[in-house]
Amino acid sequence: MAKNDILGESLWDAYSDKVTTLMNNPQHQGEIFPDEAEARGNKLIVADFGAESCGDAVRLYWEIDPKDDKIVNSKFKSFGCGTAIASSDVMTELCIGKTVQEAVTITNIDVELALRDNPETPAVPPQKMHCSVMAYDVIKKAAGMYLGVDEATFETEIIVCECARVSLDTLKEVIKLNDLTTVEQITDYTKAGGFCKSCIKPGGHEDREYYLVDILDDTRKEMDSEKMKSAADAGQKGDFEAMTLVQQIKAIDAVVDENIRQFLVMDGGDMEVIDVKSTDEHIDVYIRYLGACNGCASSSTGTLYAIESSLKEKLSQKIRVLPI
Repeated sequence: MAKNDILGESLWDAYSDKVTTLMNNPQHQGEIFPDEAEARGNKLIVADFGAESCGDAVRLYWEIDPKDDKIVNSKFKSFGCGTAIASSDVMTELCIGKTVQEAVTITNIDVELALRDNPETPAVPPQKMHCSVMAYDVIKKAAGMYLGVDEATFETEIIVCECARVSLDTLKEVIKLNDLTTVEQITDYTKAGGFCKSCIKPGGHEDREYYLVDILDDTRKEMDSEKMKSAADAGQKGDFEAMTLVQQIKAIDAVVDENIRQFLVMDGGDMEVIDVKSTDEHIDVYIRYLGACNGCASSSTGTLYAIESSLKEKLSQKIRVLPI
């Protein structure tokens, strides 16, 4: 029976020809024995790595020339699915001829790209992308064993998407630079979340420390805070009257957050800006008291004076605060 009869035509088509060929006919599968490497004056490194999310495991053999740290021969054994076999085979081939230090720079994306039939079409379905991640991790382990360092030293950034090797800093920077508002946009710009999808939100095939939905939410909050601070700073420079209504409200909120709101909240209250109206003589800021502040005697005396004084000092002497 043909494989496409077993897998179904649509699933079969999701794999590149290179992947399906190497599943059955890997070029570098096998072992390197210590006495063989020693006879050639080389050092043998054997590293194992297993992926808890799927149960796949790979054993990587490196025969290294100690004179220049070059990997002169490499083989693997893979215990898992066909995609893991194909990914491990390509990973092994990419290592040969490189120094150990160069091999550490090989990523799962390099492996997946090498498995493609053409540059534009993914080699495997998204849910199988983690198989090439396993290859990247076993390289780090082998390099750490040879160099006598912890494999974690090769990871200098917090990686959120293991499939696309996208870091937390990169995600935050891309969101801010491009004013992204959806996870789909993040995937379009960075490829994060475009493969196994476990980094998008909780509930995927493995638990993550960081998820795209949370990173997007936190970064958008940071952006809003930065915008409000910028608006407040602009107001302090005498630009408040030239702001748009939205900018003025954000500038007022920023001043209130910094100087007033904490005291209102401590007493069980709060406030919100309803509107801002400007005339030649005044800038009237209409506010609404919330919680315990609503109806409090001080809301029309001391509290009102504190709010108005802070806004005049930070933004404009023309401001009047009017509770409604």
